[in-house]
Amino acid sequence: MTRYDDAERTFLALPPAQGRGFAQTWWGRAWLKVLEEAAMDTAQVKAGRRLARAGAVGAVSVRPGRITAVVQDRDRTAHRADVLLERLSDAQWGRFVDMTIERSGHVAALLDRDMPPHLVEDAAAAGIDLLPGMGDLEPECDCGAWDHCGHTAALCYQVARLLDQDPFVLLLMRGRAESAVLDALQAHGPAAAEEVAARTEGVDAAEAYAVGQMLPPLPAPPGLQEGPGGPPALETEAMPPPGVDPSGLAFLASRTAVEAHRLLAEALRSGHDRQAVGTEPTVAQDAVRLAAGDPGPGALDRLGEGSGRTRDELTVAVRAWRLGGAAALSVLDEEWAVEGDTLARARAALESAWEEDERPSLRERANRWTVVGAPHQLRLDHDGHWWPYRREHGRWVPAGGAAQDPATALASAALAAGDEP
Repeated sequence: MTRYDDAERTFLALPPAQGRGFAQTWWGRAWLKVLEEAAMDTAQVKAGRRLARAGAVGAVSVRPGRITAVVQDRDRTAHRADVLLERLSDAQWGRFVDMTIERSGHVAALLDRDMPPHLVEDAAAAGIDLLPGMGDLEPECDCGAWDHCGHTAALCYQVARLLDQDPFVLLLMRGRAESAVLDALQAHGPAAAEEVAARTEGVDAAEAYAVGQMLPPLPAPPGLQEGPGGPPALETEAMPPPGVDPSGLAFLASRTAVEAHRLLAEALRSGHDRQAVGTEPTVAQDAVRLAAGDPGPGALDRLGEGSGRTRDELTVAVRAWRLGGAAALSVLDEEWAVEGDTLARARAALESAWEEDERPSLRERANRWTVVGAPHQLRLDHDGHWWPYRREHGRWVPAGGAAQDPATALASAALAAGDEP
């Protein structure tokens, strides 16, 4: 969700970047080219790319002449990063509006969130540089760096993704909000006004009301209380039968109610029973699920026996379950041979996930790729997702949730541990 006003747009933090490229459009790539060619320290640019890929950039504020975000370093230290860009003068904006109206297709392109090369070229011919040039991106960061640091570079990489979605972000940096640009276009000619009105007007209210009257009213959803309620009361004067643990029975009933409430809530949200997807859990898997509910020590020992695990092994299994349920537990327990097309796709994903000079050295065994010289590992599940693992106390343990992109999984795990991704 994005917040709009006349002088600023604030974009919520984006998830970790998938794949190698940060920009898909030519203007997004041009933005990054300026950063990469102008920075004095290429190592800082690479560090910024890794931080942005790992999702370390917070909400991005865009306003005339400045972009701002809080960037979290590998050691979890937060830094305010700003990048300044010169605003266009009123005279330049006037020439931009005149040029846009005079050239066929420019108005339509902007309204389609497109910035074709000929629009930028025509603007340059009129003395208006929309895209930044060498040295135009001026960094400011509270880490004290005088040139681009990893934090300002990460901000620039994140902004490239925003520019891909909407070139009006660039126009705001140059000094004009989207509403101001559209108002200026409408005010400078009837043809442009018609074009803007046609692209921005909503549905006629009478038409929308008439369509609504043709549809039957939606039934009211069934009521669902906030939670599954408290555990059952088993306190009686009667002694429990031999072999029955009242505290364990109360815990089992409580966790069953929690799971039933979750499944019902998901079904009501999605409109269908999502439990049908997948298979029934095994006894060992269900024991781990119950252990994830924080039972007492006695019940935990019994669940460990039921799942065939020691206390330490059960702790690791619970961590996996909390990260991804049965799928994550399967990745923890199973080692399977990757062959044929699946192996080819996995190797292609690993090959394209990093720039050539940043690609880690990986040692392959079955569905597990271990980073040579680092306590990190990637595991591939049967659905093609990558799971990060970390070596702790001589044991491989889950280090994060699954990702489609191996670089994202590995960077997230390294960032969380404070290591070099």
